[in-house]
Amino acid sequence: MTLDPYLLLQLALLGAVTGCLAGLLGIGGGMVVVPFLTMILSHVGASTHLAVKMAIATSMATILFTSIASVYAHHQRGAVRWDIVRGLAPGIVTGSVVSSAGLFALLKGTSLAVVFGLFVTLSATQMFLDKKPAPARTMPGTAGKFFAGGGIGLLSGLVGAGGGFISVPFMTWCNVAIRHAVATSAALGFPIALANVVGYVFSGQSVANLPPASYGYIWLPGLAVIALCSVCTAPLGARAAHALPVSVLKRIFAVVLYALAGYMFYKAAAGA
Repeated sequence: MTLDPYLLLQLALLGAVTGCLAGLLGIGGGMVVVPFLTMILSHVGASTHLAVKMAIATSMATILFTSIASVYAHHQRGAVRWDIVRGLAPGIVTGSVVSSAGLFALLKGTSLAVVFGLFVTLSATQMFLDKKPAPARTMPGTAGKFFAGGGIGLLSGLVGAGGGFISVPFMTWCNVAIRHAVATSAALGFPIALANVVGYVFSGQSVANLPPASYGYIWLPGLAVIALCSVCTAPLGARAAHALPVSVLKRIFAVVLYALAGYMFYKAAAGA
């Protein structure tokens, strides 16, 4: 499949922006990739139902690459809480598999767009209000981490994001410093993406009318261009995350998420 130069430029810019946001906010870039890639796939002939699903799956696949670049930059600054990563990862993998290999195939694309919009709006509101957690609250025990990770993996699989839109608010609610939460969320993006991508490929094998160069629900041209560009810019976002004030970080997170949630609500209404 030969990409139109204008389409190639769009994908490259999308990758560059999402890489910066992945490093800056720990959100894996999926919150940006899904709405814009839905638009791009619609323009190349995919139905609304398929465009949303393929955007979600392709977005998740890009996180495999973005998370590595982002977490390396954060790890160099000693910001990743690996103890939290180890505690949440088993539940995350379990929830991701249930979501991507089961629920994802059963739900309509318009329904997934609504789910995306709702959870992004809730996460943005929590960050924008900047409510202070109870001083004594800490991360839960082993069982609590497993179930929290399961919820993060399940919802991430449904909306194609690296989990930062849930894990960052969750960790800050448990009194993890925002910079550590962002860095740790970036590290959690890899197991979330890996488990979900396997599920998307499996559940999309029997789907008809997929665009050319698709592997299951994953659109390979979009994956290649976005991943390449995002890997180059993720370290820039990570450096900015350690230079900006905490309050600025939270409000950037909230504004980006509100705007993209609005687009997905619009897309759901248009495709209903």
